[in-house]
Amino acid sequence: MANTYRALAVLLSYPTAETAALMPAVLQTLADEKIVSRKVVRDLTPLTFELSRDDLYEAQSRYVDLFDRTRSLSLQLYEHVHGESRDRGQAMVELLKLYSAHGLELTAKELPDHLPVFLEFLSTQ
Repeated sequence: MANTYRALAVLLSYPTAETAALMPAVLQTLADEKIVSRKVVRDLTPLTFELSRDDLYEAQSRYVDLFDRTRSLSLQLYEHVHGESRDRGQAMVELLKLYSAHGLELTAKELPDHLPVFLEFLSTQ
């Protein structure tokens, strides 16, 4: 199960040359662990091929358009719950404490409520 969470985190991460190289392993992990259905794996297959073979700049542009410019598809979990209220900040502080209590320390560029970060955390539990 841990590897499935990690694979999903890679799929939802900002496209880089490193993540593109991981796409075959991502697909294999999802198929092998069988946490997600075969239909989901089949449905994700074209995406993994696209992310591994397409021009990196085009993939990055699509990612930004989809997840950063489309608020309803934001990968910031607490944005959907708290919006831009002060409650979101406090919720992120609490999430950081939870991560830290379980040995996960984030870099300064990672927000704790970013879905790929949360999936990585789940993969350690």
